[in-house]
Amino acid sequence: MARIIALDIGKKRTGIAVTDPLQIIASALDTVETGELIGYLKKYMAAEPVELVIVGYPLNFDDSPTDATPIVEKFIKKFGNVFPDMPVIKTDERMTSKMASSEISQMGLKKKDREQKELIDAVAAVIMLQEYLQSIQG
Repeated sequence: MARIIALDIGKKRTGIAVTDPLQIIASALDTVETGELIGYLKKYMAAEPVELVIVGYPLNFDDSPTDATPIVEKFIKKFGNVFPDMPVIKTDERMTSKMASSEISQMGLKKKDREQKELIDAVAAVIMLQEYLQSIQG
């Protein structure tokens, strides 16, 4: 089986999570500068088989777009041009960063480590990927 990747795209950074080849476990992979994301994914996907990309789609609670929605839309379009055969699923990312912060605080890390934005972005991607895996496993 191939892996599934989840992306928590932000203005500056993108958190990346990935499944194991059996698609059972979601793990944080990396956090990269958003401008370097396509290049990073090209290298990763050349080395590892990937069958699906999950992209966190930012919406307000009233389902209206956020200031980050156009950034995600632009990325999805660019990704589709570079990887035309790779399916992309948009998933609701509301509350994932807050959930990630909560999860991190429960890990017992020092405050300085808990506040690292890169860690929050990667854990938010893991949460999105775990939610997707639970949805397809029933």
